[in-house]
Amino acid sequence: MRQVSLRRVLSRVKQKAKRVIQRMQGKQFVHFLHIGKTGGSAFKYAIEQCSPPSSRYVICLHPHGVRLRDVPKGDRVIFLLRDPISRFVSGFYSRQRQGYPRHFSRWNPDEKTAFDHFSTPNRLAIALSSPDTEEKARAQAAMKSIRHVRSSYWDWFESEGYFRSRLSDILFIGFQERLTEDFDILKSKLGLPDSAELPHDDFHAHRNPTNLDRTLEDEAIANLKDWYKDEFKLIDLCNGIILEHQALGSSIVAA
Repeated sequence: MRQVSLRRVLSRVKQKAKRVIQRMQGKQFVHFLHIGKTGGSAFKYAIEQCSPPSSRYVICLHPHGVRLRDVPKGDRVIFLLRDPISRFVSGFYSRQRQGYPRHFSRWNPDEKTAFDHFSTPNRLAIALSSPDTEEKARAQAAMKSIRHVRSSYWDWFESEGYFRSRLSDILFIGFQERLTEDFDILKSKLGLPDSAELPHDDFHAHRNPTNLDRTLEDEAIANLKDWYKDEFKLIDLCNGIILEHQALGSSIVAA
C-alpha cells in the first residue's frame, strides 16, 4: 500500500512539474468541466483516443468534482449542457443500474430506498405532485438523493454573477443534443486531427440501453420543468451568450 501511495505522489509531482514547464512554454490550458449525463464521457473518450492537439493547447480532462472556480483565471474552459428533463431521465436510469457496465458505483442507502419505490422516471416525476403527502415526500427525497438527478448545473458554476465574471475564460459551450456537430466545431478550435471521433458504442459513450421506457406524461414534464427551473435559466443564459458572440463575430463562445 505504501508503494502504491508513493507512486501516486510521484506521479502527481511529475504531472505538476510538466504543467509548470508547459506554462513557461506559453501553452494555453483548456479545461473540460465534466457535468454528469451531458455527453462528457463520449467527449473525453474521443480526446483520449486521438493524438495530442496542436502545440498551442494543453487539454485537461477533469472528473465530475472539478468546478469552474477550480480552474485558474486565464485558463480556458469548455463544457457540455443538456435539456434538464432529458438529463433527468438519463441520470435516473444510469443510477438505477449503478453505472453498469462501464462503471459500477453502488447505491447509497437513500438511492436504494428511491429505486425500491420508483421503477421509472415517469413514476418519480408524477409523484412530485401527488395529493398523497407521503408519496410526494418520498418523491422529493428521491430527487434529492439520486446522483445526477440531484445535481444542479449551478454546482459547477456557482452563480450567474460568478459565471459572467468568467466569460472571457469560456472557450466553448456544447450541447448533448447536437454532440456530433459540436464536437466537429471543437476539433477545429483545438486543432484535433480529422480522425478524432466520438465513440459509436454505448459502453464507451456511457449511454443507457435504447429499450428503456423514457415516456413522460404531461404532468411529469410540468413537474420537472418546475423542479429544474434554475437549470433552464442556465440553458437560456448560455444560449443568449452564444447568440451575442455570434452577432459580434466572436469565436470566444460558439456552438
